[in-house]
Amino acid sequence: MDSISTNNSMIHFNSSCYTSLNEHLKEQNFSKIFILVDENTHAYCLPSFLEKIETNAEIEIIEIESGEVNKTIETCVGVWETLSELNADRKSLLINIGGGVITDMGGFVACTFKRGIAYINVPTSLLSMVDASVGGKTGVDLGHLKNQIGVISNPNLVLIDSQFLDTLPKNQMRSGLAEMLKHGLISGETYWNKFKDLSKLSLDNLDELIYESVLIKKHVVENDPFENNLRKTLNYGHTLGHAIESYFLSSSNKTTLLHGEAIIIGMILANYISAQLTGFSKEITQEIKDLFISYYGKVEILEHEYALIIDLLKYDKKNNHGNINFVLLKSIGNPIIDCIVDEKIIIDAFKYYSE
Repeated sequence: MDSISTNNSMIHFNSSCYTSLNEHLKEQNFSKIFILVDENTHAYCLPSFLEKIETNAEIEIIEIESGEVNKTIETCVGVWETLSELNADRKSLLINIGGGVITDMGGFVACTFKRGIAYINVPTSLLSMVDASVGGKTGVDLGHLKNQIGVISNPNLVLIDSQFLDTLPKNQMRSGLAEMLKHGLISGETYWNKFKDLSKLSLDNLDELIYESVLIKKHVVENDPFENNLRKTLNYGHTLGHAIESYFLSSSNKTTLLHGEAIIIGMILANYISAQLTGFSKEITQEIKDLFISYYGKVEILEHEYALIIDLLKYDKKNNHGNINFVLLKSIGNPIIDCIVDEKIIIDAFKYYSE
């Protein structure tokens, strides 16, 4: 697969990753290389990565704990302090090997340490390959509120090696697939129809689907890098999805949802709301609900929890002038941004999901 150029960054795939990485290391002559991992990527991904890296620069490994719960400014402080203790300077390089938590947070750490050092992202989960690999969004959560603190800044390189997916559990693969399903629904039926039978998906055709997903997001981001218009469409399913994810993250009596698991619910809700407000097909709304629940199952959301989740919508980053803005669909491949939705319709959407 050909490498993809986007916003002063290069995305390389599989075997070309390491040739390009080693050429870059030689050209840039970094003073020191730091590799950020969690305990999982340290054990399962770092050894094979180190075998392929060619450099005379000193390499230091920084490990943090995995999970969204650790995507905090406190974790960043620990990494900043470690970089400082290990004498990182402005010619140092940070390589982030992991899922979206590592690449989002590692990018933020690099952008802010000494007012900016170079960084490279090596996404190892399906979600981070198709979502965090494009667009330059970095950052951390504020308490249980998703991605409230951050900057937009592109890495020098993104290296997508699909062999890392062999180490992922099934629920993490399903979480990443949710973003690809989103790309299909907002981009058009050609890509969406490739997911109509999820039982037939395999790693054999995943490389092509990942590549297409990256191209879809690249097109959107390049046309609207700072999320003024078109880029908002990438938030389809995320307004309620993020609120659901935050609620489950903060509730001691709930099992934490993976990002994609929450976004699947968010898309079912958004489709119902679309059917009420924009003329989106009720038949397709039901087909998508049946497809998603057959693959992801149904999460119990109790009726008294609807208001608690809706209350979290006020923290959504797309809000302005006190309005909560939804992305809805008029048809597959035809999203509409900045839609204001009455609370009663949102509650009806939750009831529809729970039926």
